[in-house]
Amino acid sequence: MAKRTYSVRYIAGEPAKRIQPTPVHMLGESLPIGMPLFAAGETLDVVTWNIYKQQRPNWKIMLRELVVDRKLILLQEAQMSPELISFAASHQLIADQVPALPFSPHPAGVMTLATSHPIYCCPLREKEPLLRLAKSALITVYPLPNGKQLMVANVHAINFSFGVDVYTKQLNKLGTHISKHMGPVLLAGDFNAWSRQRINALKRFIRSVGLKEVTYNLDLRTKAFGRPLDFMFYRGLKLKESRVLQTDASDHNPIMTQFDLLK
Repeated sequence: MAKRTYSVRYIAGEPAKRIQPTPVHMLGESLPIGMPLFAAGETLDVVTWNIYKQQRPNWKIMLRELVVDRKLILLQEAQMSPELISFAASHQLIADQVPALPFSPHPAGVMTLATSHPIYCCPLREKEPLLRLAKSALITVYPLPNGKQLMVANVHAINFSFGVDVYTKQLNKLGTHISKHMGPVLLAGDFNAWSRQRINALKRFIRSVGLKEVTYNLDLRTKAFGRPLDFMFYRGLKLKESRVLQTDASDHNPIMTQFDLLK
């Protein structure tokens, strides 16, 4: 793992803190005890959204709607601006971000907003083969009220490449973590699956780690070349509700889901 791969944590009233990757072998051992992500009897409400670096003027209005009752908000292309930091703080959310370009004044990357601290945090970065820009992913683990632990993988996949070798490599890095985790898993984000080869590579990967794909009665997901870009996958949870919300606050439409815990 590159030395410069790290995440940054933002908590209301505290200075930003650089978080070094938790070693993957910790997944096979006992992780720290933490506060559950939500209370017993509640549902697990999750949204994933590529926020387009907050370039649209109404992004905050949309995000304010999305965070209501959500325990997890998975953002891609989240630009760490003072306005977004303030937004997370005002909603009492803990924000973990992987800066894809770490030396930018307001770096963009994946960001996971949650109602409790993660007990495991591992950022990943992969360079675009053609543009040499990085795409990021973040793996976090949260305690659940039933005593289990939820792994959350927030992904912004490689976009421009010849073939799918680098794309598959990025997925396999996620698979290393998912395969070591014994509890429920959520994998979501912008997978840039705009070609048949990429869709096939993604499906092979999902089968290999034993995840299910969230489906929708009305599929309004953003598409490129006729194929959806955003996905959510899961295991060890019961899908209760899923829908896609149409918006002009980004060039992507957010996915909203609700899960029940399995006994």
